[in-house]
Amino acid sequence: MDVQSNFLMITSTDESPINGQTGSYTQTKIKRSDFPDDFAFGAATSAYQIEGGWNAGTKGISNWDAFTQKQPGGISDSSNGCVAIDHYNMFREDVVLMKKLGLNSYRFSIAWSRIFPGGRLSTGLCKEGIQFYNNLIDALLAAGIEPYATIFHWDVPQCLEEEYGGFLCDKIVKDFCEFAEICFWEFGDRVKYWITLNEPWSFSVSGYVIGTFPPNRGKAPTTTGEAKRHSSLHRCSFRSQIACKNGDPGKEPYIVAHHLLLSHAYAVDIYRRKYQESQGGKIGMTNCIQWYEPLTDSQEDQDAATRGNDFMLGWFVEPIVTGDYPESMIKNVGDRLPKFTEKEEKLVKGSYDFLGINYYTATYASNDSTKPTTHSYLTDLHVSPSTERNKVPIGAKAGSDWLYIVPWGIQKLMLDMKKRYNDPVIYITENGVDEVNDKSQTSTQALSDEIRIHYHQEHLYNLKQAMNQGVKVKGYFIWSLFDNFEWAAGYSVRFGIFYINFADGQFTRLPKDSAVWWRNFLSKTAVIPLEKEAQKPEERRKRLKSG
Repeated sequence: MDVQSNFLMITSTDESPINGQTGSYTQTKIKRSDFPDDFAFGAATSAYQIEGGWNAGTKGISNWDAFTQKQPGGISDSSNGCVAIDHYNMFREDVVLMKKLGLNSYRFSIAWSRIFPGGRLSTGLCKEGIQFYNNLIDALLAAGIEPYATIFHWDVPQCLEEEYGGFLCDKIVKDFCEFAEICFWEFGDRVKYWITLNEPWSFSVSGYVIGTFPPNRGKAPTTTGEAKRHSSLHRCSFRSQIACKNGDPGKEPYIVAHHLLLSHAYAVDIYRRKYQESQGGKIGMTNCIQWYEPLTDSQEDQDAATRGNDFMLGWFVEPIVTGDYPESMIKNVGDRLPKFTEKEEKLVKGSYDFLGINYYTATYASNDSTKPTTHSYLTDLHVSPSTERNKVPIGAKAGSDWLYIVPWGIQKLMLDMKKRYNDPVIYITENGVDEVNDKSQTSTQALSDEIRIHYHQEHLYNLKQAMNQGVKVKGYFIWSLFDNFEWAAGYSVRFGIFYINFADGQFTRLPKDSAVWWRNFLSKTAVIPLEKEAQKPEERRKRLKSG
């Protein structure tokens, strides 16, 4: 990394067309006014990562509650989200921070087991849980902040896991739809943007191939090559101490993904038939993509990169656009890939108003012609990932092993999606970078995060370049608003623009330099007079409904 003229070079020094341009956009050049007035600038979080209150009121136990408490060794620092950053009790103060930043949007998730303690409607509702989300939504609207609600961010009621295996069983579709419909009924008069699923790829692969997420199924790698594939995957880093339950990584992830897609499609159908016209909202799905770039110009590597993108993003996007899985998956997975019935195909196809994308990083892809002895999602790709080309890293390394800073990847991704997926409306629902949680630093030292400022500058620049070429990007959400529980990484890394002092017992929120930058960036062209609207939440609600 090279720091000069108040600018941090965060991309590879190789400026070849394949590798993409280096960073070249500084703070003085990127402005809020470069984006449309109605562009959503927000931050994102999820329930288990920030709420805490794991057993508040009559809340039920989730799969993450069970996993982290029964198998703490599955988390890098043996931690859990039982308290997390106590957003359950501090949400009002957190909304004040969002308003102070100048955000016009906030993406959060609704914890299934906080609404249905027993997993389904027949077991009763948790009134405290419904009231919590009502209070949060009302606080957001009073501050002039648009709520974007994610229905499923990986937290399955544990009782459904124990009863029938969770998403391994098709019974989950009905129970998911009951949960989704209660969300529409209770909150849809004010929530106008719904996301059914967050990163179903992560849930399917980390839970049923690698086993680092609950239900902890899959098979640990037996070779160095397999371990490399694990550690290079989005949000993944293999840990030898994880004890996976015996699963079938060649079948189970595809079954789980199929049930996730059907849950999404049926929930969208319910929303469109019963709620969308009267509530006036929009609904979509959020997927992640670790952009695969060909290692060389060879046709084999170009095909490998396409397969990598198919097996990650296309796995979930192509069905809702075309009604079926990508051809490369149909070819490579064969009979192990579930099939949609004619009725399901019609339901799945077109089941979105927008596509949410979580982008963090990219990797090089080369063809892997090895013939595996057993079936696994990881070998079905026939892709060998690499973070280097000619010994030059694809980008600067962040705090997590899997995260290299590759801003040009987001532009390539956006242009590819416009071409391949019928020019969809897109929201960047997560984009961010982490640093290692260095406990030897003082809080003051930890607030200096220049690399995060430049990370967002560079990605916003590349996003704007894609928009200039006609990509319909409507919003950008920072991951994350706060340092929080980062799944299998626990509290060992920090993604937030607000530093959380986990040690003081008060979970004090302190703005990092990146939060100050975002406040300055967003304050230059205020679209909504927040103070005036904050005094009239009923007018805010009326305006949102009408326009």
